[in-house]
Amino acid sequence: MKNTTLPCLILSATFVFLTACSSKPKTVIAETPEPSNEQLIEKGEYLVTIMGCNDCHSPKKMGPQGPEIIPELMLSGYPSDRQLPKVQASTIKQGWALLNEDMTAAAGPWGVSFAANLTSDPTGIGNWTEENFRRALKEGKFKGLPGTRTLLPPMPWFNYVTMNDDDIKAIYAYLQSTKPVRNVVPAVIAPEDVR
Repeated sequence: MKNTTLPCLILSATFVFLTACSSKPKTVIAETPEPSNEQLIEKGEYLVTIMGCNDCHSPKKMGPQGPEIIPELMLSGYPSDRQLPKVQASTIKQGWALLNEDMTAAAGPWGVSFAANLTSDPTGIGNWTEENFRRALKEGKFKGLPGTRTLLPPMPWFNYVTMNDDDIKAIYAYLQSTKPVRNVVPAVIAPEDVR
């Protein structure tokens, strides 16, 4: 009787070797750790800064270099106690859109719109959910509520429709961490009421 053990072992070893050589190496993907709340807020502050949110949402005073953000009112929107300068309806009818001196109010064919309070106060976005915030930015919905009117100029919400969820989460975290400023921004003035 022939000894078949050695050829079987060689055949088995060859099979194992060939299988190991022909199989694709397993790719190990390291999981990215969730950013800490501090990192999220820091990223949100960075995004709010480079996106120019303060340009319209922060009241300003005139300084030697022009408009300067009033630190204690940062991101609080058009001040509710401020008198709106007179808007010439005839200028708007001629095709112009206008901004007030610190860019927190705008007038145009849509009427007069006021920059929203973005601080963590309930008169701002303090009681908004992250989903409300996402809907306002990506769908242009007033207060982020479904079925509400579209945000008015000069809010450039249409520029944010492709913003990724991580960026929205970071901006939301930053805004929720801001000092609350109580400021009920005036309601929109309809075009027919602009005098």
